[in-house]
Amino acid sequence: MKDQSMIDRIGANELASLLLVAASLLVPLFVTSAAVISLFTQIMIALMGALSVYIMLRMDLMSFAVPAFMAVGGYCAAILSVRHNVTDVVVLAALSFIVPMLVALPIGALVLRLRGVYFVLVTFVIAEIMPLLLFETPSLTGGSNGISGLPAAVFLGAPIEDNNKILLMTIVLAAIALLITIALTRYYRHQFDAIKENEVLAQSLGLVVWRYKVIGFCAAAGLAGLGGFCLVEMLITAHPSSFQAISSVNYVAYAVVGGQGALLGAVVGSTLLVWASNLFSFQGEYSQGLFGILLMMAVLFAKGGLVGALQGLLAKRRRPALAGQSRGAEA
Repeated sequence: MKDQSMIDRIGANELASLLLVAASLLVPLFVTSAAVISLFTQIMIALMGALSVYIMLRMDLMSFAVPAFMAVGGYCAAILSVRHNVTDVVVLAALSFIVPMLVALPIGALVLRLRGVYFVLVTFVIAEIMPLLLFETPSLTGGSNGISGLPAAVFLGAPIEDNNKILLMTIVLAAIALLITIALTRYYRHQFDAIKENEVLAQSLGLVVWRYKVIGFCAAAGLAGLGGFCLVEMLITAHPSSFQAISSVNYVAYAVVGGQGALLGAVVGSTLLVWASNLFSFQGEYSQGLFGILLMMAVLFAKGGLVGALQGLLAKRRRPALAGQSRGAEA
């Protein structure tokens, strides 16, 4: 009964997502392969970006601004650690979450008035502008040289310097990002659902739509900032090329291909597509084509995403069993 009440409170998809991320904590403890460690680190960073997209999709808004807010979080941590000798991982992670949220507040007040394709275009423009700002402000961001030689982040006096420890840190932050997403989407579930179903109707019934949009937009920016922090820690450098606007397509693909209707979709999509991109990278000039074919197949044959397709199959299998039980009861 306790297990069932926990599932009802948190949600089956949410609980499964947390368990999968928690299980990945075993990887840095027992795996020594640098390739595997790098792959899992990339997956966790991709997951934070996908969660940022997922929150906005809960309100029927597709945001391409994830790389811009990742850059804000990543550069915030890099500037603090290199120029101000702030290395405490708790402080860096907290500021990498808070600063993008503060930056998103005035931006959201402007762009969240838009809907549909106009919102998509404006968020993509934001992602395009951010690398230009980074290049054109060398006194702050290092310009085309970026900020390199980041000192190792420190937790309770212990430096996080080898790849396994960086992966462990990234998994913990990804789990925190999941918890924030679950708390936000469960607490504002009815408001987000109303906005997604019919924003005009929800507003006419007294729902302050812009308030919940801004809350979601700022939270999504904060999660992206956490991903940016982990990215610069993995690369030991913050450079504009790490936050190109085209990467926003990947984060949207992780959420949509995995299944935008469920939080588990972000986990599944991030894991599968990051693994596939690493696998196809060995194919040289054919890698982008193979990755594109995989995306097309997922979209064509699993319109509700991979998680949605799996849930549909399970539902079809349950129907005959339930029908058999009802016939047996009637007899």
